[in-house]
Amino acid sequence: MTESASAVPEAPVIRDLEEAELPWVVQQEREIFGAAAWSPELVREDFLMGASRWRGVELEGELEGYAVYGFDGDAFSLMNVAIRADARGRGLGHAVLTDFLEEARRLEAPEAWLEVAVTNSAALALYRSHGFEDVRVRRKYYQPEGVDALVMRRRLR
Repeated sequence: MTESASAVPEAPVIRDLEEAELPWVVQQEREIFGAAAWSPELVREDFLMGASRWRGVELEGELEGYAVYGFDGDAFSLMNVAIRADARGRGLGHAVLTDFLEEARRLEAPEAWLEVAVTNSAALALYRSHGFEDVRVRRKYYQPEGVDALVMRRRLR
């Protein structure tokens, strides 16, 4: 057996994003979310204000996605997750969600919240497998597509 055939795939690495990586984030926003993408100004403003936690997800040394977490002192929210289409199905969403829940517990948040398009069956299955429960549907939340969003919650205490 060759060395490459027996090599164990590298685990995803979750880390804080750096300001120099914001142009990459803006590009991914446009590619992944299209017309619903956050504007470059909103990305920069939110990142620089420090109200949110911007996390990058790497695989084999390459930045493949990012997530944005928010905490208001009570509820911890997964505000945005973006994984490059060609990197999906490689455990990156699981790694982001695990990191998100670990951070929520570290902050002693009583609950973790997120919203997901009702058409995103892979994400719905992932979130449910991590103990998130359906709370309500927000009609036509994702604009301009008009897709409904499912609000989900996981109680942490």
